[in-house]
Amino acid sequence: MPEPVDAIIIGTGQGGKPLAGALAEAGWKTAIIEKADRVGGTCIVTGCTPTKTMIASARVAYLARRAADYGVRTGPVDVDMPAVRKRKRDIVESWSSGSRKGMERHETLELLMGHARFSGPREITVDMHEGGARVLTAGHIFINVGTRPAVPPIPGLDAVGAFDNASIMELGEVPEHLIVIGGGFIGLEFAQMFRRFGSRVTILERQPHCLPREDEDVAEAIRQVLGEDGIEVLCGSAVERVERNGGEVVVTASRHDVTRRISGSHLLVATGRVPNSDTLDPAQARLEVNDRGFIVVNERLETSVPGIYALGDVNGGPPFTHVSYDDFRILEMNLLKGDDATTSGRLVPYTLFIDPQLGRIGLTERQAREQGYDVRVAKLPMSRVARAIETDETRGLMKAVVDGSTGRILGAAILGIEGGEVASVIQVAMMGGLPCTTLRNGVFSHPTLSESLNNLFMTLDSA
Repeated sequence: MPEPVDAIIIGTGQGGKPLAGALAEAGWKTAIIEKADRVGGTCIVTGCTPTKTMIASARVAYLARRAADYGVRTGPVDVDMPAVRKRKRDIVESWSSGSRKGMERHETLELLMGHARFSGPREITVDMHEGGARVLTAGHIFINVGTRPAVPPIPGLDAVGAFDNASIMELGEVPEHLIVIGGGFIGLEFAQMFRRFGSRVTILERQPHCLPREDEDVAEAIRQVLGEDGIEVLCGSAVERVERNGGEVVVTASRHDVTRRISGSHLLVATGRVPNSDTLDPAQARLEVNDRGFIVVNERLETSVPGIYALGDVNGGPPFTHVSYDDFRILEMNLLKGDDATTSGRLVPYTLFIDPQLGRIGLTERQAREQGYDVRVAKLPMSRVARAIETDETRGLMKAVVDGSTGRILGAAILGIEGGEVASVIQVAMMGGLPCTTLRNGVFSHPTLSESLNNLFMTLDSA
């Protein structure tokens, strides 16, 4: 017979793990299941934590090579990839083991390591890593299984030994020439990282520019940054096939009606991600999924089956750790505190961790115009930001979109040093419904990056 519990959580990511703790603290008998060999989900194991750790190492190499720009003499810069990898592994292990210990301290919470799948509308079968199976049933089931790298249908890809975002971080050497298929977040962050480690890097992106959801002027500024770093960015490139030629990977791609063969030592495929819903056998629970495999939920994260919820990437929402955590907050508020929290209207920021960072909040200029706003645009190059000049980090621009009829800030893109932090200041103003004049006239500490918001919104006065 199935073992009854109050709640089953599938996945120990940034929504599932805190939800498990909250339910256990409330006295719910809870089981949380993890398919991987360690807890933490994508963010801790193969996403945010390891990539930003390695990006930090790459930035140190970049600054060391630029030391003379600051009047500092250094010798030749050499990157020890095994040491970089060890630092990454140690931090991941620290976060993962800490998360596991946090769960194990709850008396009413049990962690099961195994593969979970639906075997009925309210029934979960867990094929345990240690062997055998457990069958559980609960009135509340929460799905937090995330996504995995998409594998595009490129002829020859299966045979060449391509890397994805997880496997490439296990390299013990610096690639001689890294070819990156995909100009999204993952592709750009790894491209710049390995260029700074010492690789030659080529990016192939099918769309006319990288990050196609961003405004063209922002995307072009990013392309310029990457070009200055020595990265070859080939947008509008359709990859036709890949193959091995001796020890090299050869990618055949067409661009502007010209076919080109590009040879490299390593290949990274970064063409998006797909949901892990298919691993759960969702038909057994009669769960509705959309045509891309994401589990359909309403604004309260309820699926088509009462009592079953989906949070994080698997529900097709914005694919960010902070969104998964906010999904947990919504469920905690509603189930444990009797609230009526929803995803409706929430502001979702994000940061692209290239250097300089791209911090984003709200609407792009294109989106604002499509939605019929009276759009006014404030724009300021980072070369006019005092703090950027003093630190010799003047690449990029600041851009804000304002509703001309109300003065409210609709969105912003900050491509510059600590762009994510500056965008957060604008986000707080948006959360408070403040007009842009509040930031234009605000008194900020000098010399800080936030102080530049005065000048950014002053550009509207002369527009």
